[in-house]
Amino acid sequence: MITSAYKPLPGRFLISEPFMMDSNFQRSVVLLVEHNKEGSLGFVLNRSLNKQVHELVDGFPTSRAEVFVGGPVEQDTLHYVHMDAQLKGSRPVVENMYWSGDFMEIREKLMLGTLRDENILFFVGYSGWGPGQLERELSEKSWIVAPHNIDFVFGNEQEQLWQKVLRSMGKKFHVLSNYPTDPSLN
Repeated sequence: MITSAYKPLPGRFLISEPFMMDSNFQRSVVLLVEHNKEGSLGFVLNRSLNKQVHELVDGFPTSRAEVFVGGPVEQDTLHYVHMDAQLKGSRPVVENMYWSGDFMEIREKLMLGTLRDENILFFVGYSGWGPGQLERELSEKSWIVAPHNIDFVFGNEQEQLWQKVLRSMGKKFHVLSNYPTDPSLN
């Protein structure tokens, strides 16, 4: 399988290799928000829950902000990535992208319209790797690391995201984006 020269860093993407069979990550694009010696944490960007946050959180203002399945870990938790540098408690991921922050303030900003729906993504659960685990999976070529691109995070074409990110990485990755899910059907 093809690998990339990029190293895993916050803001970069993990692209699942074309034949990954794990249903949690098959054809997934994971946004890394944390990567250090203690491990790695990220959110799957292209697994919509087909719900909006106000459908899951009582008393939350009506919002078009979509909710995604962030990963298989702690699916009873809600996380968010946003573009609001002023949100208290936010953790910077890369320039103009932040993770977490004061939930009540998010609620208020969405209600007032000072945070736009298209500038925040919500996730149920997360994807996590213990110390050295992601490096092992990278050496086994389970993942391709892609450079950060904020347009892929807050774009609205999540269904085609796996292909779009691969195609953006050049010719050798463009070929991978066309691999069938089941090569025996080719």
